[in-house]
Amino acid sequence: MSEAKNGSLVKVHYTGKLDDGTQFDSSAGGNPLEFTVGKGEVIPGFEEAIVGMNVGDKKTVEISPEQAYGDHRDDRVLQMEKEKLPDNIDPQVGIRLQAKQPDDSVITFTVTDVSKDTVTLDANHPLAGKNLVFDIELVDVQSMQS
Repeated sequence: MSEAKNGSLVKVHYTGKLDDGTQFDSSAGGNPLEFTVGKGEVIPGFEEAIVGMNVGDKKTVEISPEQAYGDHRDDRVLQMEKEKLPDNIDPQVGIRLQAKQPDDSVITFTVTDVSKDTVTLDANHPLAGKNLVFDIELVDVQSMQS
């Protein structure tokens, strides 16, 4: 059997849930997630969970915020006056907006609150600060040594 290890190209089916059972993502009914173990292409806790699995293995893992998207940081939440938004934007709770920074990097914000005069924007990842639970099935492993 092929065992997943650093450098392996793996394919996994997964379902991601929050502590309360709310599903936030799944590959069920679609293509498996494909990534190279050890390259940082997925969150650290997910990658660590794959190491040592064999094709056909299934497991459920709990991943802390530190091994996922980090803690929710208040310094990444800002409130701005609605009038400062571009005219073509109608802010609604839950929509995602992007802002280009002076260094040409892009920050994605989620609108978390809209009042008469202000909009609250959150640049944290939507899953920051949350414990995640993944049901994982390893469906393929390819060794990448040449």
